[in-house]
Amino acid sequence: METKVKSKALQQFQEAAETLVNPELKKWMEQGGKVMALFCSCGPEEIITAAGMVPFRARGTGSTGTELADAYMASIICSFTRHSLNMGLRGDYDFIEGAVWLNTCDHCRRIYDNWKRKVDTPFVHIMSLPKKTEKPQVAWYRDELVILKEAVEKHLGITITDDKLREAIKTHNETRRLLKQLYELRKRDNPPITGADALAVVVASTAMPRERFNEMLKELLQDLKEVEGIKDYRARLMITGGILDDPNYIKVIEDQGGLVVTDMLCFGTRIFWNDVDEKIGDPLQALAQYYIADRYSCPRMFQDYPRRAALVRDMIRDFKVDAIIGERLLFCDIWTVEHYQLGKEFRPEGIPYMQLDREYILGGIGQMKTRVQAFLETLGR
Repeated sequence: METKVKSKALQQFQEAAETLVNPELKKWMEQGGKVMALFCSCGPEEIITAAGMVPFRARGTGSTGTELADAYMASIICSFTRHSLNMGLRGDYDFIEGAVWLNTCDHCRRIYDNWKRKVDTPFVHIMSLPKKTEKPQVAWYRDELVILKEAVEKHLGITITDDKLREAIKTHNETRRLLKQLYELRKRDNPPITGADALAVVVASTAMPRERFNEMLKELLQDLKEVEGIKDYRARLMITGGILDDPNYIKVIEDQGGLVVTDMLCFGTRIFWNDVDEKIGDPLQALAQYYIADRYSCPRMFQDYPRRAALVRDMIRDFKVDAIIGERLLFCDIWTVEHYQLGKEFRPEGIPYMQLDREYILGGIGQMKTRVQAFLETLGR
């Protein structure tokens, strides 16, 4: 199954998803630009953009092992953390000016603890992320944004003005709206783009200068307007889960006949389905409201499951989803609970739900193919 369009922009997005440092990011750095890594989708990209840097979502793309990280991390924790730390220890992240973590989970917190001691990165910072989505937590996170902003200003010797923050919010909101336009195309009976290629586009959005990405995505949307849609699929699928930045994972599923038409991922809808409110006068307040209360959360946020389930239900309807595959990195506790809850909620409503556990680096493809094939056969298509 493949996207039936010859698009230079799509090829560039695919390359960006397959490499850690893509050509657009290289060009940025060759011109003197700096890059700041973020280890969570809750990281405030707009502050990094307003500081004149490229916000870069940290990935383990290109990792071949965890031999260095295993000296500091147990083998029974999330493999994303071990692969990304290994790349830091190996020098693969020497291109970044700094890195920002949030205490999203104990696994990711351990990357920060080891990175600040063992990896020579000029700027390292960790933010406290609340576990609820109400007004006190929004106020808490605004304070965290102030602390980050002041730390970045001190490190770079600059001032991040409110006007710069507002301009960054507009730029990132444009990205969100363009990505939603891409997903709108996937609602068609014959979508013009595969799930694997759509994931590559979203991953690319987190790995290059945002203005340049927006230009390229507009070009891709134009290319997709008149393209022949995909017809030869057995079922329309939705993917739910946490960190999934490898389009090849989706390709394995789609090669068995299941077309992925939407998702609830942190390299997916959760980073662009809602906008930052540009009408709020204080840009830091607007960002705090967005990252804590307005955007769709991940399961580490307490008492917000009903809203996430409502999003899944809306997507089942709008994207005509036949079944859901829940992907989970091994040893991820929060997604273990979430997949159980989602499966318990939607199976009685006639929506098949299968959980696929995986390691961060794609492996066990034969077993995965067999499980997906069997799952699709249960749909009777």
